[in-house]
Amino acid sequence: MKTTKIFSLALVFLAVIALTSSCKKDNTQSTLQVRLTDAPALYDEVNIDIKEVKVKFSDDSTNDGWVSLSTNAKIYNLLGLQGGIDTLLATGTFPSNVVQQIRFILGTDNTIMDNGIVYPLTIPSGSESGLKIKVNKKLSAALETLLIDFDAALSINNEGPGDYKLRPVLKVK
Repeated sequence: MKTTKIFSLALVFLAVIALTSSCKKDNTQSTLQVRLTDAPALYDEVNIDIKEVKVKFSDDSTNDGWVSLSTNAKIYNLLGLQGGIDTLLATGTFPSNVVQQIRFILGTDNTIMDNGIVYPLTIPSGSESGLKIKVNKKLSAALETLLIDFDAALSINNEGPGDYKLRPVLKVK
């Protein structure tokens, strides 16, 4: 009888230890890299002025909760990022979490070169709020990389002589 009570208490003790250790918060840190690449397009250059990259971990629809990454802000010629070439846009280190969205904040120096002539590239929407991409990526490894394909061929609309609009088509690879 005493042996059964001791055995039962030992099982309860082990169960409590197992439960408390499984309830501990995961303090694992992940370094997130956001990289940029492009699919082929028939222009001479497509220059995008990227000022900032932000991530959002919550899945709500508000504009709250965006976190800025350390961004390599500059003008990127998307056509130089083809054929397996990519570039590091931004990094940040976070506790393990799920990245719900990424936002690119663009500047005003966006241009396109077509047949040797440079034209302004206007962004009808997104110039103030940025370009958002749904991601839903769990950060679990020490280094996580998100490769964003900014498809210049599908993103550029020629709406008349010298009138080019950017309606971004972005994909997570």
